[in-house]
Order: sequence, then structure tokens, then C-alpha cells
Amino acid sequence: MAGIGFSLRKLFDKKGIFNLCRAYGYAGIISTGPMLLGIALLGSVSFAARIGGMDSHSRELLNCMLTYSLLASLTITSWFNMGVTRFVSDMLYEEKNEKVIPSFYGSTAIMLAICTVFYGIFLHFSGVSLLYQLLCLWYSLVLIVVWNEMIYLTAVKDYKAIVLSFCISLMVGFLLVLIAILLGFVSIEVFMLAIIAAYGLLMCRYLNVLLDDFPTQKGSNFSFLAWMDRYRPLVITGGMLNIGLFSHMIIMYFGPLKVQVEGLFYGAPQYDVPALFAFFSLLITTINFITSVEVRFYPKYRNYYGLFNDRGSIKDIKQAEDEMLAVLRQELGYAGHKQLFTTILFIVIAPPVLEALPLGFSALSSDIFRFLCIGYGTYAIANSMMLILLYFEDYTSAVIGASLFGVISTAATIWQILYGSWNYYGVGFFAGAIVFYVVSVIGLGHRTKKLPYYLLAKQSILPRKEKGPLVFIAVKLDQRQERKEAERQRRLQERVQQFAEDKGIVP
Repeated sequence: MAGIGFSLRKLFDKKGIFNLCRAYGYAGIISTGPMLLGIALLGSVSFAARIGGMDSHSRELLNCMLTYSLLASLTITSWFNMGVTRFVSDMLYEEKNEKVIPSFYGSTAIMLAICTVFYGIFLHFSGVSLLYQLLCLWYSLVLIVVWNEMIYLTAVKDYKAIVLSFCISLMVGFLLVLIAILLGFVSIEVFMLAIIAAYGLLMCRYLNVLLDDFPTQKGSNFSFLAWMDRYRPLVITGGMLNIGLFSHMIIMYFGPLKVQVEGLFYGAPQYDVPALFAFFSLLITTINFITSVEVRFYPKYRNYYGLFNDRGSIKDIKQAEDEMLAVLRQELGYAGHKQLFTTILFIVIAPPVLEALPLGFSALSSDIFRFLCIGYGTYAIANSMMLILLYFEDYTSAVIGASLFGVISTAATIWQILYGSWNYYGVGFFAGAIVFYVVSVIGLGHRTKKLPYYLLAKQSILPRKEKGPLVFIAVKLDQRQERKEAERQRRLQERVQQFAEDKGIVP
């Protein structure tokens, strides 16, 4: 994973409050832009629907359609994110940039197909009209492309284009909703189309940025599949993290707090609203981690590993290791303190404010909100440590922590619904986050104590033979692509030769 990141060091090197705010703003929008866009659009559309006169049932159904489509897209892409990221990182390291865009096309095509089949089946039996089904499916497919683009955008340095695309898309979405209200077209269909248009514009602009940065394309679209087999722990880690993050919300749709909106579309407003706002509490740590890793930790990390490649002395390697780990401890400490302060601030200030707003935020929602704030804060720190584990290639600790997080968060939430008290809803997610945190701490401590050993002694002496169903498929597709390319070159050569003969040109 090392080597893909946001080169923010030049921005942070510039002095002044404005430059500092700009650097953090770039990091925030690049890393969480689409999610922030979704939340902003969801909030604005809900508010616009209310002032536009849309009835409560339609507003609830619109909210469910947006939420279900968002969760479907995130669930599908989560199983590809880390494997694809590793593939892109390796291609850039090997200076095979021409293979980046083909892998984007291939991974996007597979995810779109999976979403169409599985989410399409759910929508078919959802009990809503065919038009609503098509709009939900369309929205989720656009989201999948955007999420996948964000993986590849981490290798792009054109911040202005990325931020400008985000802002333009956000404004277009707001503008379309306002125009619809002014013209009196206040309906689920119109609002869904406005949101799809906003994300569609973001999708097209992000794709344009990628094509400008990677103009050359060569090779099979499905070479990345071999990396999905080779780094299977990464695939599982990404998927289980997503399960841990969102399963507790979905389970609540079938518990005592559920509200059936229409057909298979359920909601749990008393749980959804606190979960949404509690999620905001981890954004500060997420953005801080991205900037601190890229600006302070990664240069030390690169220097340390570079000394092994450049045959540095034992003394230099030991000094570089001490400096790298000192920066790591310092940055994780800063992240922990910032997250603790943010969590306390949210728990103290947010409930009275949310209760005053027309969001249906009850006393039960306040209790849930407090537990979820602590859970998301714990998750944010654990996730930061897990990403460092991936830098050190400790995939075992990462996959164990993520898997336990997903399993315990899901199982504990189910247990709460069956046997627990309503006042403790949210503790299940918190329990999973705590276990995730403990495993990450133990794994990171164990790995950093023996870094040279894991870097040298644990490496294979002989090349490993790649195997697995996805490796087999990738090899076959690569061979097919090579044959097609060879055939194309042969035909081109024959046409050139035929043209020369017709013109009487002597070679």
C-alpha cells in the first residue's frame, strides 16, 4: 500500500493559516469527498422535500431508497478496494502505468455486474414501482464507479481538478433540487434524478482526471484479479470492515425500532439519525491520519526501507528505524488525543442541538448516539493502526482484527435485539470496535519489535508459484489479450504491406 498517497508535503511546507487550511481541505475532500457529497445531498434533499410540500411517506421512502443504494454500493466495492489498491501501487512501483486504467475498467465492470444482479434481485422483490427500482439501481451503479475512481485518484496529484469537480457536482445537485422546487416538480423521481445527475457529473469529471494522468493503456482489463488471489487477506479485510461498520444499522431495520416504509424498505429513524451524526466524529481523525502519514510518517518509512535496498549500514538502519517508530508513536498519540477530544465534544454538545432540530431525535436516540460516538472513535484509532499494519505487510493481524470487528459487531447487535435493553443499543458496535482496537494494538506492537526479522527472514527464498481460481482466470485473460494484440499487429502489418504493393513501393 505504501507509495500511493496524497503528496501534500509541498502544501504543508508553505507557511500561513490559509495554506494550512487549504492543505487540510484538499485532504478532506479527496479522502471523504463523495461521502460528504452524499451526506450533504441527503440532508439538503430531505430539507427541500419538507419545504417543498412532499408528504412524510414519500420523504421516508426517498430516504430509504438513497440509503439502501448507498449501502449496496459500499458493500460491493469494499471487497475490491484493498486488492485493487495493492495492484495499482505495484504497477506504479514497477513503472507499468499503462496497466492502471485497464484495471479500472475491469474492476468497475465486475462490480457493476455484481450490483446489477444482486441488488437488482432485491429491488425486484422490494414492492416498489418499476420506476423506483430503476432509479435505485441507476444510483447505486453510479456510486460504484465513483467509489472505484476514488481508489485510483489517490495516485493523482491534480488537487485543483479533484476539488473543483467535487464543488461543481455539489452545486449542480443543489441547483437542480432548487429548480425542481421552484417549478413545482416535487417528487421522488425528480429528486432522485437530481442526485444521480450530481454524482454522474462527479463520475465523469473524475474519469477525465484519471485519463489525463494515465493516457496510455495496455494489457488485459482483468490482470488485477491475480492480486485478488495473491493478497486475499486484503480482500477479506476490506469486506469485513464494511460489515462491521454497517451491519449494526441494517440489523436495526429488523428490530424493535424498525419502521416499514413500503415493501422491503425499512428504516429505524431512532437509530439511523444518531448513527449518521456519530459517524461525523471520526472524520477529523481520518483526515488527520491521511495528512500525518503522508507528510511525516511515509518519508521516514521510505528512508528506512530504502536503506535495505541501498545496502545501508546497520547503524544507519537502526537509526532510521528508531526515527520512523518515534514519528509513528507521536502521530498515533496525536490522533488518539484529537479523537478523544472530538468524541467528548460530540457527546456533550451534539445531543441538545439535535433534539432541538426537527429530526425526531428522542431520549433513546441520545443514549444510542453516545454509545455510537465512543464506538466510532475507537474504530477510527483502530483503523489507523490497521493501515499502519498494512504498510508493514502484517496482513494476518489486519485480517484477524477486521474479521473479529465484523463478526462481533454483527453478533452483539443481534444479541442486543433479542435479549438486551433498548437503552444500550449501539453497545454491540462498540464491542466490535474495542476488540478491533485491542487486536490492532497487539499486532502493531509485535510487528514493530521485530521489523528487520519480518523484512528479511520471513521473505521467501524461492519465488512463490501463483495459484488460485482468480490467478488462473487472470492468466487466461492475459494470454487472450496478448493473442489479440499479436493478431492485430499482424493484420496491420499485412495491410501496410498490401498498401505498399498496390502503390508499387519497394521496401
